[in-house]
Amino acid sequence: MRKTLLFAAAGFCLVGTVSATRPRAEADPVTPWNRKAAAAYLDQRATWWTTWPTAQRDHGTFCVSCHTALPFALARPSLRRSLGETAPSAPESALLANVTKRVTMWRDVEPFYPDQLRGIPKTSESRATEAILNAVILSRRDAAAGTLSDEGRRALDHLWPLQMKTGEQAGAWTWLQFHNEPWEGDSSAFHGATLAAIAIHSAPGGYAAAPELADRVTALHDYLRKNNEQQPLLSRAMLLWASVGSSAILARDQQLAIVEALLRAQQPDGGWSTATMGSWKRADGTPLDTRTDGYATGLVTYVLQSIPDPRTQPAVTRAVAWLVAHQDPATGAWFAASLNKQRDPTSDPGRFMSDAATAYAVLALTKAQEP
Repeated sequence: MRKTLLFAAAGFCLVGTVSATRPRAEADPVTPWNRKAAAAYLDQRATWWTTWPTAQRDHGTFCVSCHTALPFALARPSLRRSLGETAPSAPESALLANVTKRVTMWRDVEPFYPDQLRGIPKTSESRATEAILNAVILSRRDAAAGTLSDEGRRALDHLWPLQMKTGEQAGAWTWLQFHNEPWEGDSSAFHGATLAAIAIHSAPGGYAAAPELADRVTALHDYLRKNNEQQPLLSRAMLLWASVGSSAILARDQQLAIVEALLRAQQPDGGWSTATMGSWKRADGTPLDTRTDGYATGLVTYVLQSIPDPRTQPAVTRAVAWLVAHQDPATGAWFAASLNKQRDPTSDPGRFMSDAATAYAVLALTKAQEP
């Protein structure tokens, strides 16, 4: 399976020794990275995804991938102002139209992976996963506009009937399992729950505070807190990101524990390595690529920029410098390697992790230059 993400620091309140000043990179305000090339790479990859036969679904739609389509939808709008764009790019519009169509036709479109073709329980996994992805994409778009759209509300409304009500997963959702990390593997249901929290707390108009949602939102928060410490650090970074949207998700000491773990995991060169942020093992037996990469570095840098803790300032500064230095001048992309097998990095599947890496690098670098 294969806001701009702008969470305000309001609602995330740390007291005591923690300053209310958000960490920022102390670099020249015009950081020398190629925004136009990054946008071109993201647009090209999104266009490819929408036309790739494997991604095609019924009613003229395509599935939304966690590695290419979702990161693109989150990151591409952040480049609009710096590139002088007045409207979404054509690939953005195509993705939003696809999501809106599937949300509107929710009862008519088939699941991404139906049981009759992929086996039980792929229908339920697909429905819950898609509901969360649709909600994240539309709630972040609507947050930028300041008003929750009809289709955005419908996407959020599709979440709740699929939320687990009993058992160890109570408060969360089932998630697509193809034994592919980090988005379709053993830790991915927690990742999905963090995305649901981001969607719910990003939705404008006080959506998350609606009285009729109180029990459901509380159940999600309880699940996230209860399962926090047993998750891979990569998933805990996502939880820290989600907690920026609501002070009810994590207690102060839990937030600080994740921050400290992320700071300890920073590589000597200033970035982070996806492969070292969980207990992964490739299915083909090849060794993991433990080099610093754009996905982990972009994600962690973006999250730490959102946390009002001055201790993160040196780490953010070093990470931004790493990102600036490691954009591929030929493609405009940032590299990340598969956690699941050794892939040809020039192939389309071999670019999946780099698609996510480029999107999160863009999010981190554009946030570093916010006034």
